[in-house]
Amino acid sequence: MDAAPGPGSRRGRRGPGRALTEDAIVDAAIALLDEGGPAAASVRGIATRVGVAPNAVYTYFPDKAAVVRAIVERLLGEVAAAAPVDPAVPWRDGVEALALAVRRVLTAHPGAVPLMVGGPMDGPHALLLGERLLELLGRAGLSPEDAAHASYLLIVHAFGSMALEVADLDEVAAPLPPEADRVAAREGTFAATPTEHFPLSAAVVPTMAAYVSTDQFVWGLRRILDGLERQAAGETG
Repeated sequence: MDAAPGPGSRRGRRGPGRALTEDAIVDAAIALLDEGGPAAASVRGIATRVGVAPNAVYTYFPDKAAVVRAIVERLLGEVAAAAPVDPAVPWRDGVEALALAVRRVLTAHPGAVPLMVGGPMDGPHALLLGERLLELLGRAGLSPEDAAHASYLLIVHAFGSMALEVADLDEVAAPLPPEADRVAAREGTFAATPTEHFPLSAAVVPTMAAYVSTDQFVWGLRRILDGLERQAAGETG
């Protein structure tokens, strides 16, 4: 299945004073997010980045919310491209590939995570990915209603875990520090947990430190898929 066209795929128009395209504006916005997080990607900052006056940006996008929608669509398009449809792949492997593609894209662009979590995901690429996920869950044997519930659960796991990881950082910019370094820093912090007051927590410090790891992400994902598989078996049994 080909990816649906996103907002940035439309043919560029000539903006005031110089040639400009929607793609160039989105490129600039993502670069600013990568460098300084959400606060850096203002319309004024984007305009400065592409060398135009702020009102030139509004020629292509009516407001900042429209820019955010275009950013979300661009990144979801990267997810779709990283996890193409393959009918021969078992449903669990297909879901895992999609979830890991979300993680890879958001790890590469951590400044976009708050926008992805806080903004609507209802553009063409978002709808395409939702349809893809429902198709995979339907192949698992879930009813359409349960597939929809499961789809939301998986979305919360994928995006929510990244939101918590980003919230754990002092600065949100790309690239993220290496995973091993982030885990080590958390372990150093948790090592100060008073054993006499919190013995259960102190006993699992390495595990809590690794909450930001891909291993933890996959552990949770597979537990969800285990439960969905049992649910599907009950429906079809």
